[in-house]
Amino acid sequence: MTDTGSHPSNREKILIFDTTLRDGEQCPGATMTFEEKLEVADFLDEMGVDIIEAGFPIASDGDFEAVSEIAKRVKNATVAGLSRANTKDIDRAGEAVKHAARPRIHTFISTSPVHMKFKLQKEPDAVLELVTSSVTRARNLVDDVEWSAEDGTRTEHDFLCRCVEAAIKAGATTINIPDTVGYSVPEEYGAVFKMLRERVPGADGVVFSVHCHNDLGMAVANTIAGIEAGARQVECTINGIGERAGNAALEEIVMAIKTRADILPFQTGIDTAMLNRASRLVSAATSFPVQYNKAIVGRNAFAHESGIHQDGMLKHNQTYEIMTPESVGVSKTSLVMGKHSGRNAFRSKLEDLGYHLGENAFEDAFNRFKALADRKKQVYDEDIEALVDEEIATAADRMKVQALTVIAGTMGPQSATLTLDIDGESGALSGACGDRGDRRAGRSLGAA
Repeated sequence: MTDTGSHPSNREKILIFDTTLRDGEQCPGATMTFEEKLEVADFLDEMGVDIIEAGFPIASDGDFEAVSEIAKRVKNATVAGLSRANTKDIDRAGEAVKHAARPRIHTFISTSPVHMKFKLQKEPDAVLELVTSSVTRARNLVDDVEWSAEDGTRTEHDFLCRCVEAAIKAGATTINIPDTVGYSVPEEYGAVFKMLRERVPGADGVVFSVHCHNDLGMAVANTIAGIEAGARQVECTINGIGERAGNAALEEIVMAIKTRADILPFQTGIDTAMLNRASRLVSAATSFPVQYNKAIVGRNAFAHESGIHQDGMLKHNQTYEIMTPESVGVSKTSLVMGKHSGRNAFRSKLEDLGYHLGENAFEDAFNRFKALADRKKQVYDEDIEALVDEEIATAADRMKVQALTVIAGTMGPQSATLTLDIDGESGALSGACGDRGDRRAGRSLGAA
């Protein structure tokens, strides 16, 4: 089913939690300046993001200041600050978000055996106590507390249930089960949420959240599986930036929900026409280019070069596009002219450029276009104009260059001889320049 641009308002809403400014900025080399963070936050708020994770306040004074300023200026979204499960982190996060209209503290602790043993060096019972104490302290500072089980997908189910139950009893309003290392697959990830909702007391009174990394290339697929299993908040980033292979991409999740409304009966509050601009803004702020074939916002996402595809697009755009470019903020479909382009696309391009050629002239121009396309990665409008203008000019052109000889050097005079054919007559023009700058020219073709 092709994107229709609108969905019934009674569809259940999926909350969009954007962590571009926190997890996204942790991507090596993607650090943003204070001003860039504010600009991105303003845009996310305008675009309809529900929760903006503005940073990790304990990480640095600069991060604290950015989170604090974003909390003061954001008008619509909840503003979250991340903290580990200790008093200092939680208090710093609470201080940073306290001026927000809707503040949230997002606190986390590792729950997998490998993390508890080697990273935390704590026994499970000690971790369980920290879940309760950290959420309780955060809850005393703000009403909205999110708790995350770091490396949740590699956590033993019985222990995960105990931790989630403890977080809910301590006052957490959102429970996040992240696939921290991108280890899970969709069926497995969805099963975790089904299990927790069935086994944990009080699970029906909180929002479950998904946070997927892309180490195996399944972040978006896992996110969709989590939604189908009952999660109603998705954590994601613009362009999918983030640690290692990145996070689930916001634009891909949002457009999957919008485009596949037939099997995903949900909605988001995102203005999708702003997605392309959001991608460009984050790319510029982080100096991270977007790959050409990136879904939704890549340069080639709405570009077609194959002759078969171009022919189909010219007949009906839904033959090869499942959403309109305008729906994500791209002005129009692009039929890229190259060696795979066919006659119909070439004729359409000529008409767009204002050329209407007879069949013979068209065939000659098309053959020259294909020859040029074999030598160039992409043929631009200017190239096509030059090809056609050359064909038109050739029919009426009376003058042709037969030969050009240039002699130059540091010793002696320099000279040039040009041999032309004009209306079937050949002749040469020659000229010389001496050391002193005097010019002498001789003509053997009077018509020139």
